[in-house]
Amino acid sequence: MDVLALADDPVAAARRLLGARVHGREVAATIVEVEAYGGPPDGPWPDPASHSFRGPRLRNTVMFGPAGRLYTYRSHGIHVCANVACGDDGTAAAVLLRAAVIDDGEPVARRRRGVTPAPRALARGPGNLCSALGITMEDNGIDLFAADSPIRLELGVPIPGIAGPRVGVSTAADRAWRFWLPDHPEVSAYRRSPRAPVPGSSD
Repeated sequence: MDVLALADDPVAAARRLLGARVHGREVAATIVEVEAYGGPPDGPWPDPASHSFRGPRLRNTVMFGPAGRLYTYRSHGIHVCANVACGDDGTAAAVLLRAAVIDDGEPVARRRRGVTPAPRALARGPGNLCSALGITMEDNGIDLFAADSPIRLELGVPIPGIAGPRVGVSTAADRAWRFWLPDHPEVSAYRRSPRAPVPGSSD
């Protein structure tokens, strides 16, 4: 089963999600950029930048498994962001979907975005990706591999990607836990935070 490929550490799961396809309410897209996130200090992948770092809460329950469930949250209280839970059931880890290429349903994606961006920008960035695919907060906890799921994930053949620091975090921002496929203009432009630590100091 595809979901078993995600019952792994967050870095391995993130790499596995590169090139996967997401089907979301009349729109399909290929994932080209992701970020891995671990869990609390007593877990196998301590990560102070993760929502689960301080342990289980009502908000982050889905991050603790099982793998293959969708974890949604609002960034800055506005934009919905989508993560795929990974690792063993009961152990917190997830992969943020950062950018995708719209393969099918572009008119629907444009209508959802409510703007007229270039095709490369339709699903660039976690909030835009969710908007284009019709992912909402109500989708939190759904099984991405269930046949009747409104948002479905389809893993393909593993594709090697490039690793670099995560975007938009100041804690453990030096970790090379962001992965992307080369030669894709949909990938986020990286801007290093002035608060980011020296590379490698958070490992």
